[in-house]
Amino acid sequence: MEKENIDKLFNNLQGSFDFEEPTQGHQERFLEKLNAANGVVGIPQKKRKSIWKPLSIAAAVTLLIALGIGQFSSQPTIEEQVAEISPEVSNSQFYFASLIEEQVKQLENESGPETKQIVDDTMVQLKKLEGDYQQLEKDLLNGGNSKFILSAMITNFQTRIDLLQEVLNQIETIKNFKNYNDENYTI
Repeated sequence: MEKENIDKLFNNLQGSFDFEEPTQGHQERFLEKLNAANGVVGIPQKKRKSIWKPLSIAAAVTLLIALGIGQFSSQPTIEEQVAEISPEVSNSQFYFASLIEEQVKQLENESGPETKQIVDDTMVQLKKLEGDYQQLEKDLLNGGNSKFILSAMITNFQTRIDLLQEVLNQIETIKNFKNYNDENYTI
């Protein structure tokens, strides 16, 4: 019989139950009221302030300042500075660099067991010439005799192109010689 009364009670109360979470700090307020009713004096607790929010704001501001300083104080590259001094050099450099890059790719494609040494030596020489060119750019920026330095820069490019062309011709000669020997060799 008790079970029927309990079931009846729940059926009557259905839909009126409160499933919501209590608000933040509810437990502390309840304990304070309970302690006050029983005459117990509690030790007041200090509210802790979160330090993360001010720290995250400070970090964001610092990051923005660092990015701003980096953006506004960045030095132009050597190529940009040379282009300011002489736009013709920039145009010539683009032309010669693309021509040299094309010939280097061709040279690398021609590399084989017979030509590996000559290709490696050529690449070393090209690196030296590139280093010389970078030094010429620095000299131009430091205010050297600009006509003399510009002439030396163009000569540097022409030297690299001539070197690559000569090596490609030598590789072609080596291949032709090998093919000629292979054709004359009889079994």
